[in-house]
Amino acid sequence: MKFRSLFLIVHLPLVIFLVLFTGCNQPAKESQTPAPAAAPTVAVPVFNADSAYDFVKTQCDFGPRVPNTKQHDACAEFLIRKMSSYGDTVLVQKGQVTTFNNIKLNIQNIICRFNPGTQNRILLFAHWDTRPWADQDTERKDEPIMGADDAGSGVGVLMEIARILSKEKIATGVDIVFFDAEDYGTRREDGADNDSYALGTQYWCKNLMPENYTANYGILLDMVGARNATFHIEGYSKQYASFVVDKVWGEANRIGFSSHFLYADGGFITDDHVYPNQILNIPCIDIINTNPSNPRSGFPDHWHTHRDNMDVIDRNTLRAVGQTLLEVLFASAGT
Repeated sequence: MKFRSLFLIVHLPLVIFLVLFTGCNQPAKESQTPAPAAAPTVAVPVFNADSAYDFVKTQCDFGPRVPNTKQHDACAEFLIRKMSSYGDTVLVQKGQVTTFNNIKLNIQNIICRFNPGTQNRILLFAHWDTRPWADQDTERKDEPIMGADDAGSGVGVLMEIARILSKEKIATGVDIVFFDAEDYGTRREDGADNDSYALGTQYWCKNLMPENYTANYGILLDMVGARNATFHIEGYSKQYASFVVDKVWGEANRIGFSSHFLYADGGFITDDHVYPNQILNIPCIDIINTNPSNPRSGFPDHWHTHRDNMDVIDRNTLRAVGQTLLEVLFASAGT
C-alpha cells in the first residue's frame, strides 16, 4: 500500500523504531474504550458489499494503475465517468508532480461532491494509484503490483458509498476524493523519505480544488478490503482527530464490527491523512489494516507484494467498513 511512517521501520535503527513506531513489532496497546455510540434517529441505508467488490475488481481488470501508463489513464476515465453518474458535481484536478527519483508524473485527483452548496461537510478519501514495484516481495520485485487492497479496496468502498448517496439523499455535504500518486514513494534501497509518498494529496492541499475548501473532518480508507483485516487506532489520527476516531470506532463497535475495529494503538503512519491535518487543519483519521505482529513491516503480508490481488479481498471486510461509514454519515447529518 504506501508510504507511511510504519514503512520506515525497515530503515531506522531498532532503538528509534521502538520509540517512534509502537504499533509495528510490539504488541498493540489497548486504547481506552469510549462510551457506545448512539444509534441514528433515522434508518441508515444498507451497504452492498457485492457492489463494492465489483468496483474493486473492475479497477484490477485495468491492471496496475501506475501513473504515466495507459492502464492508469483508462482507469481514470472509468472512475470519472462512474462518479459523474453519482455525484452532484465531479471535479478533476490535473497536475504534475516530481517523484523522489526525479520522474515527472501526470496526475489526476478526482473529486465527487454531494450537496456542494452545503457548508457542513465531510471529506472521504482514498488513493487510486498502485505501487510501481513489488519491493516487499521475494520475486518480480521491479514489477508493479495489482493493488486490489492497497488502492482498490478504499476506492471500491467509496464508490459504493457514492452510489448509495445518489439514491439516499443526505443533508450533509459529502466530498469523496480519489487521490493520485500516493504509492510512488521510496523503496528500502532508496532511503527513507515520508514525503515522497502521497504526492497527489500534497498537490491538492497546496492547490485546493474547490478553492478555499474545508470540511468538518475527514476519513481516509487505505487497505480496507482484506480478509480478517484489523484496524488499530493510528497515531496521527488520535493526535489530530481523536473525536473522529471515537465516532468511527464507536459506530463500528455498536453495529457489530468489533473484530475489525480494535481499541488498540497502531503506531504512527504517514499516510494521505497527515497532509490535510497539517496543511489544512482538517481533522482527519486513517482507517488502515495493520498487523503489529508482523516484524517485517507492521502491515499485512500482502502489502507491496504481488499477493495483493483479488484473492485477498473479502466482502465481509468491505461491508464492515462501508456500513460503518454510512452510520457515521447519517449520524453526522443530524438524521
